[in-house]
Amino acid sequence: VTNAMWLVNIFQFIYVVDALWFEQAILTTMDITTDGFGFMLAFGDLAWVPFTYSLQARYIATFQTADLSALTVAWIIAVQIVGFSIFRGANGQKNKFRTNPNDPAVAHLKTLPTKRGTKLLISGWWGIARHINYFGDWVMAWAWCLPCGFEHVIPYFYAIYFAGLLVHREMRDEHACKIKYGKDWDTYCSIVRWRIVPFIY
Repeated sequence: VTNAMWLVNIFQFIYVVDALWFEQAILTTMDITTDGFGFMLAFGDLAWVPFTYSLQARYIATFQTADLSALTVAWIIAVQIVGFSIFRGANGQKNKFRTNPNDPAVAHLKTLPTKRGTKLLISGWWGIARHINYFGDWVMAWAWCLPCGFEHVIPYFYAIYFAGLLVHREMRDEHACKIKYGKDWDTYCSIVRWRIVPFIY
């Protein structure tokens, strides 16, 4: 078993454990609150996710027999740490704010009051980008693909496809929030300018 295979499997194991450990936070996500259970989630969770998540391990098992250098391993681990830190930090902050805005971990964050009587976070992770958690998730996708090297594009299908999925999801969420919050959403967007990737998009 190569160190590339270890990296991919450990990164994916961490992702699964994180989802199970913070399962209650999933109940406040767009998948549950907005999308509901239909073809997209059924097909995605039962067919698409297993295919795309196992692609890197399959590629490594079939085509890669040599270990990665220590420097390459360190670099890939650093990418994973950055992505996971953004992903977990942002999602944890959002869930704490939604479930208990008076929690000391989030009580100090700046908010924008809305006419609906709710508040939108405009500092912390959520002051950097409106969907900063998507950015962390996408960075982790690259960490899953990088152990495969650069000889073929196939192992990078996940990171490439995932970018499109996240942008499409962000656009749907932006549309829903515009309807939900009206002019308050315009004000929010003028404060938190970036959608997913800070200073780029």
